Amino acid sequence: MLRKEEILERTNNGLSVFKHYLPGNWRIGRNFLNPLYEDSKASCNIYFDRHSGMYKMKDFGDDSYSGDCFFLVGQLKGLDCNRASDFIEILATIDRDLGLGLASCIPAVVPPTATHRAATSQKEGTPEKPAKPYQFREQKFTPAELEYWRQYGITPELLDKYKVCSLREYHSETAEGKPYAYTSSAAEPMFGYKGKRYIKLYRPFSMPRFLYGGSFGENYCFGLEQLPAKGDTLFITGGEKDVLSLAAHGFHAICFNSETVTIPANLIFRLTFRFKHIVLLYDTDKTGRESACKQEKSLAEFGVKRLLLPLPGTKEEKDISDYFKAGNTREDFLKLFIEFLDNLYSDTLIMLKSCEIDFNNPPAKAQVIISAGDVPLGTQGNLFGITGGEGTGKSNYVAAIVSGCVCPADAEIDTLGIHVTPNNRRKAVLLYDTEQSEVQLFKNVSNLLARAKQPGKPDELKAFCLTGMSRKERLHAIVQSMDKFYYQYGGIQLVVIDGIADLVKSANDEAESVAVIDELYRLAGIYNTCILCVLHFVPNGLKLRGHLGSELQRKAATILSIEKDEEPTQSVVKALKVRDGSPLDVPLMLFAWDKEAGMHTYRGEKPREEKEKRKERELVGVARDIFGRQTHITYIDLCEQLQQVLDIKERTAKSYIRFMREREIILKDPANQSYFMIGLI
Repeated sequence: MLRKEEILERTNNGLSVFKHYLPGNWRIGRNFLNPLYEDSKASCNIYFDRHSGMYKMKDFGDDSYSGDCFFLVGQLKGLDCNRASDFIEILATIDRDLGLGLASCIPAVVPPTATHRAATSQKEGTPEKPAKPYQFREQKFTPAELEYWRQYGITPELLDKYKVCSLREYHSETAEGKPYAYTSSAAEPMFGYKGKRYIKLYRPFSMPRFLYGGSFGENYCFGLEQLPAKGDTLFITGGEKDVLSLAAHGFHAICFNSETVTIPANLIFRLTFRFKHIVLLYDTDKTGRESACKQEKSLAEFGVKRLLLPLPGTKEEKDISDYFKAGNTREDFLKLFIEFLDNLYSDTLIMLKSCEIDFNNPPAKAQVIISAGDVPLGTQGNLFGITGGEGTGKSNYVAAIVSGCVCPADAEIDTLGIHVTPNNRRKAVLLYDTEQSEVQLFKNVSNLLARAKQPGKPDELKAFCLTGMSRKERLHAIVQSMDKFYYQYGGIQLVVIDGIADLVKSANDEAESVAVIDELYRLAGIYNTCILCVLHFVPNGLKLRGHLGSELQRKAATILSIEKDEEPTQSVVKALKVRDGSPLDVPLMLFAWDKEAGMHTYRGEKPREEKEKRKERELVGVARDIFGRQTHITYIDLCEQLQQVLDIKERTAKSYIRFMREREIILKDPANQSYFMIGLI
């Protein structure tokens, strides 16, 4: 069976194949007229590609003739190199036409010059234009020339920035070494795009329109040098004039030598770090549209997209320069780009539309389920956190809240100082316990029903002991059961998760903690309910410990801490966070065990003096933490740090600063108008 490698070995890496099928006295690395079609300009080149180790053909005039020797034979014979059966026929055709004798197993004879030619291939040429000697003479832009550029919005300053000059004369030589010269005139102006080792001529009203002098290097890219370090959008256009026209209207752009050249992937990769969008903005004629589609596919991994201009694709109306020349403005083009983004992000924007706040139809006010006085604590669509150490009465406090949701409508019960909105529609009340045994949970629920003055368990109350499940299964069970009971009971009044730390492997695992709290917050919004999360942590002042505690404190509308009072028989309820207001202004509520009643009962609020002492004590701790990192802090910085540390609003932070100044917790330094704390400087 014929093999590609054998063909290359016997044909001097494919060079003999090109010599057989391409008549004429062409030379490697020099441009020549393609004999396969009526070529009017020498733009065909045979070169050695050191990456593939074979000779290839590059036709700058018609890219369909660019490829290796097998591609060329396939084009000539009407065969497709990418199809296995056609490729076998191409190999057989080359073997037969060149008399290689591979099919008849004649021993291969390597041409003696093959090794030498491969070794000198780097000198023989690359697919780029070969270097040409050139000379030119510049002149000042004439008023007519400046008017030509001005119709596209291009100013003299912009021409200077992009190194565009007006040429009086240009001298060079053809591929055969014959000298030639061009001179500009009023009817036929001549411009030059200057580089360090090359110049590209642009003759807008003459043929040929473009000429090249010098060496372009491996990749010619106009406008690359003028790009900013960072930008929002980069357009890749078809020509230099388009780059200048876009720059004149405030957009970043580059172009390569033509729309049909292969854009270097490594350059685009580097540009993706500098620009959010890279957009192909090619001509709207047949060649431009086809090239844009091809480039978009080849650069898909870098997120490169294409934008089609609303132009007919005629010679006079096909590119962005024509678009601006026709009178369209920067704002008009921005509208096109916004439409492009609408199509690009259509799925996301459709989904996001339903999340947009409609001020003409404001959402229904969230119902308050749990409150203390006039302060809302637990509302629909939010999380409510209760934390505290072991033996402080958290479970009993939570049971009192649940009892308020399941008690008869006319019953007066003790809910330990807070108000619970009656569950008149008998929506589901769900209690998930991840710590206590089934026996203990049964006892707690029985006490809860006694407090609620219910002779038996109401149907809407569901209590689950999840200690027998793995941590991963627990959250899964909560999610699915909430969905089922939401539809079964026409809604969910309250969800209690007693021990959310048992839903994660570690309360200090940031990723896991964020995921669980985000999921619970999402469920609260979907089912329009309040999810009460019990976290068995001892808080550090006004802050919860661990990543789980920090995330709960950030997302929850309210955080209450239950601690032992100075009177050890009593527990005190303190607010660590209240979304609407200051937690230090919430009353300190007391409750204790009543042996005669057989349950915990409400013992009233602590005196105002106690609340002030608590406020002072907590703020001293916060101040020590902040000033321990920085001895002198300005008012603005202190306000921002209080907001960040305590997760409070600006007005609350300012009231705390005023309180700390009044109590002389912090002092103001008149020398530099900053604040400091005595003992920490």
